[in-house]
Parts: sequence; structure tokens; C-alpha cells
Amino acid sequence: MTADGTVAALPGWAEEDHRAALRAYAATCRVAPGPAERAVCAAAADLAPFADAARARAFFETRFTAVPAETADGRPGLLTAYFAPEYPARATPSAEFDAAVLARPSDLVRQGGQVMRRTTGGLEPYPDRAAIEAGAVQTEILGWMRTEDLFFMQIQGSGYLTFEDGRRVRAAYAADNGRPFVGIARPMAERGLLPPNGTSGEAIRAWLAARRGPEARAITALNPRYIFFQLQPDDGEPVGAAGVPLVARRSIAVDPASWRYGDLVFIDADGGNLAGARASYRGLVTALDTGSAIRGPVRADFYMGRGDAAGEEAGTVRHPLRMWRLVPR
Repeated sequence: MTADGTVAALPGWAEEDHRAALRAYAATCRVAPGPAERAVCAAAADLAPFADAARARAFFETRFTAVPAETADGRPGLLTAYFAPEYPARATPSAEFDAAVLARPSDLVRQGGQVMRRTTGGLEPYPDRAAIEAGAVQTEILGWMRTEDLFFMQIQGSGYLTFEDGRRVRAAYAADNGRPFVGIARPMAERGLLPPNGTSGEAIRAWLAARRGPEARAITALNPRYIFFQLQPDDGEPVGAAGVPLVARRSIAVDPASWRYGDLVFIDADGGNLAGARASYRGLVTALDTGSAIRGPVRADFYMGRGDAAGEEAGTVRHPLRMWRLVPR
């Protein structure tokens, strides 16, 4: 715990925006995991519209106890960040917009934890990225994007598209081909396509943009994993795995083996060393999402928000992390 288990002893607690934290918690805590959590959530919902900073701070200090999360070796964990990208899209292909956004194919099935393809001869492993991009799969084309944009949207798992007629939609994850994710930064450096210390996301994006077509696809194919999408209305922030919209800078993705959706968490992340990194991230957040790379009791992915600015900042976050679970008294 903190020295005596009190929330007021959390690092940087006095500098927290308690009113904003209360409003964010009240907006998302309906997925609270137990009776005690649901009761305190109801109290937060009643208070949030009227509370000033002092009352909001008192709410957290009197209603919760802070319990630290710990790694097996007692060392800090890791904070990374993610965002909801926004991209231009087109209804028809062109030399610039040459990558198809594909819907979930009708022949894709999950069986025994594996993704398989249903054929006349039975089931077989689903094709990899190279085969899919070569036309091995027949499915609906939802739109067309730049190669580099689609590749990075598939890494993020979702994104927002604006078509040439002004239509805005959310491209949401629908399925994947069951192949493992393989980062392309290292093989690009090994092939001399990028310098070893110059494999940032922006550098990879620029390289792909300059070589759209077969050359770019040969490199993206180094990652065999492929994501299929479904189009949904653009109704604000994306919905996390907990089933509620994420709140920018107040939501995290966690390992569901260590945390429950709806848990109120205090994070303290300092000492990031990537170029452009901010000094620290500290404050109250709610566990509302998960991700394949988020594993362990002191591991979180911080939701930054939508658009380019959020994406640029998210790419600089790789900070040592401490976490506390706030437990209702």
C-alpha cells in the first residue's frame, strides 16, 4: 500500500485534477466488477455533475484505499500508449489509395483457438498477409487507403476514416487471420532499408509511402498478421474491451488476468527516455481495455485520444510504471 494505505499519500496526489478524474470515473464505472464498486460508482455519478475540486478530492480520499500492484521481482513495470488514428479513405482505388480495407471473409472460422479457412475439402490454416494481399481471399472491399495508413491501422486494430464525400466512419476490428504479429522494424534495419537507430513508426511510414505498390507490400508482408474490419458510425471515442467508450488520458488497457474492467487505478510513470517523451504520466485512470502485448500486473497501455497529435505523443511513451488499485472501503 502507500505508507498507510491512504489515497492522499499517492505520489503527486495534490497535483491531480480531481474534478476531471471524478467525471471520467463516473462516465465509465458502470462496468464496475462487484457490489462495493457498483455502490461507489453510483455515488460518483450522483456527485460528479456538482462537485468542485475539493469535494471530488474528498470523495476519492474517503471512499477508497490504495493497494499497490507488484511485479514478481519488485521492479517497476511498463507504461506504453495508444491512440485512435484518423485517415483519409476513398471509395475507389488509385495510385495513391491502393490498399483495400477488407471485411471479414465468410470462409473464416475459429475452431479450437485457431483461425481456419473453410474449404470444400475441410478446414485449413488461414492465408497470411502476402497471400491475402495477392487476392487469395474473396470478401467485400469497404474502401481504399494508402498502404502505409492501412498497415498502421491494422497494428492499432481500429481507426477513423474520412471519405472524399465527407463521410466519416469508424473502421472497427472484425477478425484476424490467426497469424502471429511480427514487427518489421528490425528486418528493415537488417536489410539496410533504414538505419538501426532510425526505425521509428514515422520512419517506417515514410519509407512505405515512398514505395507504394509491390515494393511496399513485400515489406509489409514480413508481418504475416492481417486484420479485417467492419464499418461503424463515427460516434466519438472508440469503445474498449469493457464495452464503454474510452476517455482520453483517463483510460488504460490492462492484462485481464491481473485486473478487472472497471477497476479504478492510479498510475505513476516517470523517466521515459524515448525522443520527445514527456517527463511523467501520473493520475487516476480506469481499466477499460486490453491488448495482446499487455501482460502482467504492472503493465498498462494509456489511451491518448484521437488523431495525429495523440499518435505522435503515444509513440514517445515507454515509461517505468508503478500502479495502485483503488479499492472501495
